[in-house]
Amino acid sequence: MRGIAAPLVKLGLFMVLTVAATGVLAVSVANVDLSATNTYTARFSDATLLLPGDDVRIAGVRVGQVEEVSVADRKHAQVRFSVAADRALPASVTAQIKFRNLVGQRYVALGQGAGYDPNAVLEPGGTIPLERTRPALDLTELFNGFKPLFQALSPDDVNKLSYEIIQVLQGEGGTVETLLAHTASLTTTLADKDAVIGEVIGNLNGVLSTVNARGEQLSQLVVRLQRLVSGLAEDRAPIGDAVDALGGLATTTSGLLEEAREPLKQDIAALGGLTDTLNDHEELVEHFIQFLPEKTTALTRTVGYGSWFNFYLCEATGEVGIPGLITTPVEIPLLPASQERCRA
Repeated sequence: MRGIAAPLVKLGLFMVLTVAATGVLAVSVANVDLSATNTYTARFSDATLLLPGDDVRIAGVRVGQVEEVSVADRKHAQVRFSVAADRALPASVTAQIKFRNLVGQRYVALGQGAGYDPNAVLEPGGTIPLERTRPALDLTELFNGFKPLFQALSPDDVNKLSYEIIQVLQGEGGTVETLLAHTASLTTTLADKDAVIGEVIGNLNGVLSTVNARGEQLSQLVVRLQRLVSGLAEDRAPIGDAVDALGGLATTTSGLLEEAREPLKQDIAALGGLTDTLNDHEELVEHFIQFLPEKTTALTRTVGYGSWFNFYLCEATGEVGIPGLITTPVEIPLLPASQERCRA
C-alpha cells in the first residue's frame, strides 16, 4: 500500500497543479477580471463588431470589460460593461467605441466629458445616454474611397498597395486614432468657420466679377504697363546718363555749399549786427521811414530836367579864428538866405 500511495499523491498533486494552471490560463485568455466591479450601460447608435470581453479603457488603461451587447428600442445598441469598483465614473462620462487594431477588434473608451465635476459621480447601474456616446468609424466607407484607385490599378498593384498599407498601419492603432482625431478636429474647425469661409468666397466672387466686368480696361492697363517697361528699357542709356548727371550735380552742390559756408556764416553774423544797430536806433529809423516819401518826392522834382541834380546855394557861413588871440572861432555869415526859393 505504501508503494502505491506515493504515486497516487504525486498524481494528485500533478492534477491539482495542472487544473490550477489551466484555470489561470483560461482566465487570462478569456480576459476575465475576478476583482470587484460595478456594472453600467451605454446607448450607441452603432456597436458593430463590439463583443463581450472587449476592453473598457480610460486614457488607454484597461479598467473593465464589455459584458453584453444588445438591441434597445429596436434602433439603438445597448452595451452593458463592468468597471473596477475602485474606479468611480463622473456623472458627465462619455463613451466612444474605438478600433483596437485593423483586424476589427474594438474597445470602449471612457472620458470625462464636458462639465466635469469631481464631486458628481455616475451611480452603479447608471446609463450613459446616446448624446454622450460615439460609434466607431466605419472602415468600409473609408476603404470604399479607394475604389476609384483600385479600379485604375491592376490586381497585382492592388495587392501590393494593400500589403503596404497593412504593413504601415499594423499595430499602429494609436496612430490611426490620433490621425482620425486630428481630422475630426480639422473638419470641426472648418465647420465652425463656415460663415467666415462663405463670406470670403462671396467677397472673392465680387472681386472677380468686378475684374471680369473691367476686362478691357485691365487689358489696356497691362498693355500700357508693358509699353512703359519697354520704353524704360529702350531709354536705359539716357536714364543712366541722367542719373550720372544728377550725381555730378549733387557733388557740385555739395562743393559749393562747402566753399560758401564760411562767407555765409560771416554774412549771417553781420546781419545780426545790423539788426542790433537798427534796433538800437529805432526812433531814427522810424523818422527816416516816415519822411522818406516826402524826400523822395523832392528829389524826383529836382531831377525832373534831366539826369542830373540842380543845387542852389542858399546860405554859407564860416568860422574865423586867430591862434593866440581868438581862442573861440567866430561864425561869420558869408551868404545870407535872401532868395525866395531859399525862404520857401
